[in-house]
Amino acid sequence: MEFNLETLTDPKVLADFLLPMLTAALSAVAVLIIGIFIAKRIRDALRKGMRRGSMDETLAGFLSKVFYGLAVAVVVITALGQLGVNTTSAAALLGGAALAIGLSLQGQLSSLAAGVMLIIFRPFKKGDVVEVAGKIGTVQEINIINTIMTNVENQVVTMPNSSVFGNTIINITTMPWRRALITVGISYDADLRKAKQILERLMAEDERVLKDPAPAVWVTELADSSVNLSARPCMNTPDYWATRCELIEKIKLTFDEEGIEIPFPQMDVHVRDLPAGEAAAS
Repeated sequence: MEFNLETLTDPKVLADFLLPMLTAALSAVAVLIIGIFIAKRIRDALRKGMRRGSMDETLAGFLSKVFYGLAVAVVVITALGQLGVNTTSAAALLGGAALAIGLSLQGQLSSLAAGVMLIIFRPFKKGDVVEVAGKIGTVQEINIINTIMTNVENQVVTMPNSSVFGNTIINITTMPWRRALITVGISYDADLRKAKQILERLMAEDERVLKDPAPAVWVTELADSSVNLSARPCMNTPDYWATRCELIEKIKLTFDEEGIEIPFPQMDVHVRDLPAGEAAAS
């Protein structure tokens, strides 16, 4: 049909052609507006419900966003159907695009899945000091894709969740107390009983060392050049590093005062008698 001013004003043309198009367009717009509005309301209700159910805020936010994205996709396809578009083809196209995006973002999807697992199982939380993948730091934030920590040098360490969840996680601060293992070597000539008494006394004098579990001193090894003792004090987790370092310093100073030698690697050179000619030359 050829359109001109006369045909556009023809009531029959308006009734048979333009009016259905206008009706379909208005229906599509109405579906979009109402559908997106309902999707937002359901998303907000889901988020609030999951938070009331004590679900982690990050996971609740992520799941509500996933629902919203899927709902908007359904609304768009439905709106296209109102315009007469073949929705089966549109759904296939959308699925193909999703597959292509998924293949190109395999690493990110792996981190996303690991982030969900971290949030569900919660091996650590914000503020915990953890060791993972050779890094030690304080957890600052657990996102759905990565985990952010600060190390002892106050540097920000950002790790993908796939690396975090795929490695052994040591949560250093989750327990209320920690046991320190302080190994000290003394010479074979030193008084072993006296050395043990000194270690026991130093731990007993430190108020930060817990009485229960009680500290202990063990002879752990008869090494090549030393007798190794292991002092095992327990302290509250926040006091761990300061107590351990100060105890090591006190042990060294006290052993020096008491004449207990702490051997160190050294080489003894023994010179045998030289032949008479070489001795005279020297």
